[in-house]
Amino acid sequence: MATVVVLLVLLVVVLLAVLMVGRGRRARANTQLADAKADARRVIERLGGQVYNLSGSDEPSRQALVDAGERFTAAGSQIDQATTPAQARLAKETALEGLYYVRAARSAMGMDLGPAVPELDGQRSAGAVTEDRVVDFDGRRIEASPDPSSRTPNYYPGGRVAGRPVPAGWYSEPWWRTALVAGAWGVGSVLLFDALFTGMSGVGYDASAFESGYGDGYQAGLDAGDGNSGDQNYGAGDPGSGDPGYDSGDQGYLSGDPGIADAGFADPRSDLGGSDFGDYGDFGGFDSFDGGGF
Repeated sequence: MATVVVLLVLLVVVLLAVLMVGRGRRARANTQLADAKADARRVIERLGGQVYNLSGSDEPSRQALVDAGERFTAAGSQIDQATTPAQARLAKETALEGLYYVRAARSAMGMDLGPAVPELDGQRSAGAVTEDRVVDFDGRRIEASPDPSSRTPNYYPGGRVAGRPVPAGWYSEPWWRTALVAGAWGVGSVLLFDALFTGMSGVGYDASAFESGYGDGYQAGLDAGDGNSGDQNYGAGDPGSGDPGYDSGDQGYLSGDPGIADAGFADPRSDLGGSDFGDYGDFGGFDSFDGGGF
């Protein structure tokens, strides 16, 4: 009888220990989610102030602000539905893309850019347009430039779209949008990338790696050959890893790029007298959600 009592006591102790451990884990998970959501909301609120207070003075700045506004809407929806820290981080990434679009708008209007915006996932490996390039593709004249103009009013902050590196820069049209929405590039995408970026310094594109399916260019191809995955940014749809499906700026929005102008509202990059929300740099282009696909 004594043995049975001892066993029952031990069983109760074990059950209580399991319950306490489970409760502690849930508490930590709730705290992590709350912290991640608060962090994301801070960036979203800053972006919202800029979107509402800035007005574009020309086509490039107006388009960048439209794209920033779309990122703001998307980020708000994402944070409202977030149930994990990873999803909250995805909302934050979306808002950061919006800040890049604000930054692009400010640049187009000749305004001070303010503090730098935190780097987006996949942005560094994608590189940036460093020279003017004009190509004829599929009956369309497509231009790329490091600077905004009436011919290149569409900004992209740089990053991966459907696994491919799209350099930061200004374009005549958001040609990456179809891949952003569909999650895959068309058959002629290699030809377009070759024409636009081959031989251009500063871009993370290499024809051989692209055709082999590597989104980060030649280095990714080399990494894959070594058994590494190269840039393991989120990955389509994973809000908690490297390239959240919205490739550095591609967050599933269907809008333009995060490069709007700082509305003078808490933009850590360009504080125009508004509140400073922290160290989220300026706003540049949102994710690659523009464009006519191929």
